[in-house]
Amino acid sequence: MDIDGIRSLFRFEGTVRQAIHHFKYRDIKALAAPLAQLMEGYLRANPLPVQVLVPVPLHPRRLRQRGYNQSYLLARELSKLVSLPLAEGWLLRLRNTPPQAKTRSVEQRQSNVAEAFLCRGGGWQGKSLLLIDDVCTSGATLNACARALKEAGASSVWGLTVAREL
Repeated sequence: MDIDGIRSLFRFEGTVRQAIHHFKYRDIKALAAPLAQLMEGYLRANPLPVQVLVPVPLHPRRLRQRGYNQSYLLARELSKLVSLPLAEGWLLRLRNTPPQAKTRSVEQRQSNVAEAFLCRGGGWQGKSLLLIDDVCTSGATLNACARALKEAGASSVWGLTVAREL
């Protein structure tokens, strides 16, 4: 694993699952602020040694379809609350992969996102980064992002999600 660790606030079930589905698929972007407040509370109680927030990127085609990147909205709100800079547009999704939720196994999820991400720009050298996403299913996406970030010089990469399926 390339990622140093993944933290999730909740299990992906019940009310949390409904909230994330509304946020992600029903265009209720206003949920970004309260979800980020929950993430802030978690980080204050369980600090991570990080310097910069990095949202998990969407492929441009999926971004056009949805109209927004839910991970970016979470990271933007969290950045304001914890006073950490937000690295916007530095991590790119090169391949338009099928949604991880539609894959059946951990192996499929890993191959689905293998080499799907690339970093542009400098600024990563020696930095400790926190990847932000809404849901962690198997950790494959966060790990693929961490691999790209570490190849670009990041010293450590952690993941923080609202919910975790496993």
